[in-house]
Amino acid sequence: MRGDVTMRSGKRLLRWASGIMLVLGAGHLSLLGFLAWGDISGWVGRGMWAAVPLALTDGGAGQTVESLQNEVTFWAGPGSFGVPLILLGCLTWHLAGRGVAVPAGIGWGLATWCALGGVLLVPSPFFAGIISGALIIVAARRNESTT
Repeated sequence: MRGDVTMRSGKRLLRWASGIMLVLGAGHLSLLGFLAWGDISGWVGRGMWAAVPLALTDGGAGQTVESLQNEVTFWAGPGSFGVPLILLGCLTWHLAGRGVAVPAGIGWGLATWCALGGVLLVPSPFFAGIISGALIIVAARRNESTT
């Protein structure tokens, strides 16, 4: 009986953790889409392969403001943490639904990464990711105590 209650509690914690990850990842990509729509729509006109062209320059002297802005948009969008965070959130949600515990190491890694990112990029919603990491750690600990 106690194990069943603990398992439901762990599932609830993992669902909250995954929800936070999904909101952070999707929010990041949505905000970028809103703020840099001109750059993103330009990729369609130039072709997706031209999003971040691999032009070799002599020490960066040939880079323009537009090319730098294009690179920033790529690394802040599809090349950012948003896509992997959404995927990790979906995986965590799926595993929680199946009653599979997410290892505590994933939670520690996520919490550490978000703490470091939050310190380097203040103000930032990175700190909210620490909550997801902590929830994963607590759910893993509760799962260990039932086995």
